[in-house]
Amino acid sequence: MSPAKTDTAKKRFQDKVVLITGAAGGIGTALAQQFAAEGARLAVADINSSEITADLHIDGDLRDTAYTDALPKCVFETLGQLDIIVNNAGVITRGAVTDTSDQDWALSLAVNVEAPFRICRSGIPILAAGGGGAIVNIASCWGLRPGPNHALYCMTKAAVAALTQSMGMDHAHQNIRINAVCPNEVNTPMLRSGFEKRGLNPDTAVEALGKTVPLGRIAEPEDIAETVLFLASDAARYMCGSLIEVNGGKPVA
Repeated sequence: MSPAKTDTAKKRFQDKVVLITGAAGGIGTALAQQFAAEGARLAVADINSSEITADLHIDGDLRDTAYTDALPKCVFETLGQLDIIVNNAGVITRGAVTDTSDQDWALSLAVNVEAPFRICRSGIPILAAGGGGAIVNIASCWGLRPGPNHALYCMTKAAVAALTQSMGMDHAHQNIRINAVCPNEVNTPMLRSGFEKRGLNPDTAVEALGKTVPLGRIAEPEDIAETVLFLASDAARYMCGSLIEVNGGKPVA
């Protein structure tokens, strides 16, 4: 009788440490699950990430600059290394500029733009000292081709896209690949709560929105997470400063 076969294939992120912000959200949860399934050790950050299985929870408010600046160093000092950073946390403010409050402005700039900037600024030297790594930012199709009634959101995601492209060039020589995923609509609690605030049934609204997409549905969090994992993996080893749209073929309205 021949010996039983064993699965000896090494997982893509075995022995890698990954920092994920916004880990308790829809895309963040999918990211944590998929990275863990591929062998990664996880450091997760959110207001409350207690329901996410991880090696390290570093909860706090991304508007707190001291907290944000310290995230990469905290991961490195606690887990002994840092290989991949995913700047996933984000907020959506809807409306024209004339409908935007100072509070909307401050929140969107702090979470969508300043937090990724600070985490990259703190994390890049750590990745470089370890021989390189990968950073994946979550931008948006709406940051590449702005649509109506989301002026502040479009502006902040355009900033993330530009920052990604610049950093991708600036730090490639350090063996650090920096890219971004640009989704369109994604079936997350944040999207659904937006429908609820407008008095719509989330299930009906998501179904109707899916009919506007050539593929017949809006994205699920797993669709976005799988693209992030690709960019963080060796399969994307020649990609720097790339902005990858994941939109089901749907243009921004």
